[in-house]
Amino acid sequence: MDAPTPEVLKIVQRCEALFEDLHFNAVKAWKEAAPGRRAIGYMPVYVPREIVHAAGMLPVGILGGGDQIEVIQGDAYYQSYICRIPRSTLELGLTGRLAPLDGMLFPSICDVIRNLSGMWQILFPDKYVRYVDVPQNYRDDIGGRFYVQEMQHIRDDLGRLRGAAITDAELNASIATYNANRAALRELYAYRAARPWQAPTSEVYLVQRAGMVLPVEEHTELVRAYLAAAEKWARPRRDNARVVLTGSFCEQPPLALIKSIEMAGCYVVDDDFMLVGRWLLDDVPADGQPLEELAKAFLHHSASTAAKYDEKREEKGVFLLKQVKSRGAEGVIFAAPSFCDPALLERPMLQDVLGKHGVPHTAFKFAENTGQMAPIREQAGTFADSIKLWSAA
Repeated sequence: MDAPTPEVLKIVQRCEALFEDLHFNAVKAWKEAAPGRRAIGYMPVYVPREIVHAAGMLPVGILGGGDQIEVIQGDAYYQSYICRIPRSTLELGLTGRLAPLDGMLFPSICDVIRNLSGMWQILFPDKYVRYVDVPQNYRDDIGGRFYVQEMQHIRDDLGRLRGAAITDAELNASIATYNANRAALRELYAYRAARPWQAPTSEVYLVQRAGMVLPVEEHTELVRAYLAAAEKWARPRRDNARVVLTGSFCEQPPLALIKSIEMAGCYVVDDDFMLVGRWLLDDVPADGQPLEELAKAFLHHSASTAAKYDEKREEKGVFLLKQVKSRGAEGVIFAAPSFCDPALLERPMLQDVLGKHGVPHTAFKFAENTGQMAPIREQAGTFADSIKLWSAA
């Protein structure tokens, strides 16, 4: 008789099924469960999902088509030297896969996504579309005021879409709900950093990815269930190199790429996958003026990434160094999508900072449909071996 499947693997299998479903059947099921429900899609890196949730709508993360979809129609709208995620997202839309969505939010990531928001308005005139701009001044009375106004536009839009204004009480309740989700994700990342053999990054990625399509309350329960199940099933511990993987804040790497890095002898102890769930680093007060509190959290307590303006040049690389030190990492792998201007322009500056602090690093580029993993696995394996040699010297 076959041994029963451990609970942790059952959870991972469910998450992988959600990951592979490019027809968003989970979103369809959520909408069909109650008449009048609406779903609003959003592109990476960050949008204030609390506003969508407070409107009684489902925020849905749209992260491109991955390696499961052939881009045909989407290629007609962008040059060949543009990253793949906007083209595969267009392919999802033009082939009807995003039909369950009643609208789309396009956050300020780069010029490509800004242009995609305009294309979306033209191609899908019956859908709600908004480009979400973010502040580049970090004073509460300037950048904070600007961002509150931007969020108020979304609040008003979604209020009109549902037929009733969104109240402060609804927003504060949603902030509290997302605080719980962020706390669960912080616990997940801390557990993975402490015991990476018990929570492989390929699994952590899938668990986190499930939060792009599930209601936030359900996802919080899922994360905590995974943590409990992972602790109950002992796995072998290996002498792998502990690394931070960075550069994948927008277009996500193929799952096979993450597995290849792990198979090459690396424990990924921190990353910047799907930052929307971990963008705000601390709990947001849920008993004040909600938009003001969200603005303050963005300005003063949010993650650093190439898609976010750095007000102080001297702080470039500080966030990455903190990741390395706090997670006990031995090196950094820069994994950026091909043609990702924000990531590739920032990489030399970050590498310079790491070099000055003696942190080993290596770099490669990928596309969400990267098929050949052997070179990446060999490079990651060589990097892991070199770390072990340096640390032993």
